[in-house]
Amino acid sequence: MNSFTFYNPTQLVFGKDSIEKLPAMINQFTSGTKVLITYGGGSIKRTGLYDRVIGLLEGFEVFELEGIEPNPRLSTVKKGVQLVKDNNIDFILAIGGGSVIDGTKLISAASTIDEDPWKIVTREVTPTAAVPFGTILTIAATGSEMNSGSVITNWETNEKLGWGSPLVFPKFSLLNPEVTYTLPKNQTVNGIVDSMSHLLEQYFNEADNSAVGDAMIAGVMKAIMKAGLAVQDEPENYEARETLMIGATVALNGFMRMGYNGDWATHNIEHAVSAVHDIAHGAGLAVLFPAWMTYVSGKSPERFAQFAEDVFDVDASLPQEEKVKAGIAGITDYWKAIGAPSSLSEFDIPESDFEVFADKTLFNGPFGNFYKLNKEDVIEIYKLAH
Repeated sequence: MNSFTFYNPTQLVFGKDSIEKLPAMINQFTSGTKVLITYGGGSIKRTGLYDRVIGLLEGFEVFELEGIEPNPRLSTVKKGVQLVKDNNIDFILAIGGGSVIDGTKLISAASTIDEDPWKIVTREVTPTAAVPFGTILTIAATGSEMNSGSVITNWETNEKLGWGSPLVFPKFSLLNPEVTYTLPKNQTVNGIVDSMSHLLEQYFNEADNSAVGDAMIAGVMKAIMKAGLAVQDEPENYEARETLMIGATVALNGFMRMGYNGDWATHNIEHAVSAVHDIAHGAGLAVLFPAWMTYVSGKSPERFAQFAEDVFDVDASLPQEEKVKAGIAGITDYWKAIGAPSSLSEFDIPESDFEVFADKTLFNGPFGNFYKLNKEDVIEIYKLAH
């Protein structure tokens, strides 16, 4: 294992009564009264969550930023920064999934500088302060509710980049699985794929010994898969929603990567696609991860065979090649079974775009910690996914 220091200061408040604790949680982190709420396309108004939150914020002066996109855009972040600066906002509350939270993280940090927020994303500027913020999670997917990472899309340049800072851990996150009952099926499916992909990125890692991580990842992935099947027919199955929500959180809050970094090449490959075609991140991962696994498995078949044993209980006595195929088929078949897409052609993405995508992935040179990819590798993965 690599040497590491674990740090996660986010207070996670989980359960059916979690949202009612909102006023007390905010008061822990500010003595001010000006709160900016950020959210997406308005589903929180249709479900009643918006009215519930506004009622709880009685006594605070509330400002709003509506319309943070599924792939949060720099232009929308800039609107939020201006709101914070113009109104001397004391606290920000993100209500939504990973996109809303990711956008809010950049608003939080960029509101303390006089530079273009994009310079934080490109690491030209390092923030030294951030406006405190919390979250009310509405989608089990990204884990952004309990980590310090964020992904932002610059639609003007068709770039989608990740960044992070210890300053943008949420102060608290309120998780009530009941609020996910009304999610459209495709959003639930994309969330399942996203959380499983985070686990896959970390299972295929650069360490010589990740035995504890392997065991945790396999256990969480099995739990997510079982719950993911349950909500297909029972969207209001509380126990299954509970499992999906906590599963997505622990998949990317640092617990699963103590002693290694994981690979993360597939996320880079997907970001290049959705920066141009604006498809849902989970949908892109459902297509691209099996392609990456197929392409890379021949470079380290023993690891993929171990994956099949750990996650799909494949018979250890089988030939290695059969185990490798069984593991990849297990992921592919499961995602198809819950209704995830399986090819780039389903999004009308032409092969002529592959070189453009590949160039975007290589802005820092060859990438991937488990297996390094160059341009030719990336193009072949896109072909396999088509």
